[in-house]
Amino acid sequence: MTSQEIENVFPLQRPAAVAMPREIPAEDWARYTGYVGEIFQALGMELDRPGTERTPERFLEALYEATSGYDGDPKLSTLFPAEARRRPESELAQIVEGPIAFHALCEHHALPFHGFAYVGYIARDSIIGISKLTRLVRLYARRFTVQERLAEQIADTLVELVDPHGVAVYLSAEHLCSHMRGVEEPSSTVTTGWRGAYRDADLRREFLDEARRSAKVGDR
Repeated sequence: MTSQEIENVFPLQRPAAVAMPREIPAEDWARYTGYVGEIFQALGMELDRPGTERTPERFLEALYEATSGYDGDPKLSTLFPAEARRRPESELAQIVEGPIAFHALCEHHALPFHGFAYVGYIARDSIIGISKLTRLVRLYARRFTVQERLAEQIADTLVELVDPHGVAVYLSAEHLCSHMRGVEEPSSTVTTGWRGAYRDADLRREFLDEARRSAKVGDR
């Protein structure tokens, strides 16, 4: 298995964590189901069998659920006071969470990519619940996206939510668009995102060491 590392250094506009829930009228849903059925039939699927007659509808339902990140997550707004706030040592105390499993849909081919995220930050005055880091990752993973943008969105939104000294994001994922088509080569892609204090090489190294240590423990 090969590994391709891409370090994100380009800025992106920071979207809000909370979005308006999607609403698809029933008549539109029925129309989309018909379109999917036509496409599946054109590709060779027989829709007159018990196992496939509802496949277009099930496909749309699964796709809607897989892109639920567009609905936002208001629970991300809950913060708590940091324990070591305003102390000199607080600028060195990392909070690292992972591995956080995620699944996303590549916007180029609408095929899944999946893997694990590690998120770290150095709190200033506030912290966010550990479970909220999982929610944050999945908020942006459950969309049509690319892995580079996913790392950037997680990092930027955590900065917005907590205003920390720094944020670190490490994503490792396998992409079915390269497994199932094209080169058909299994590989793992790594992307990283750094903000604030993580410009310091020693902090980055400590974060990456912790992420890799957690990955090894998870493999046992």
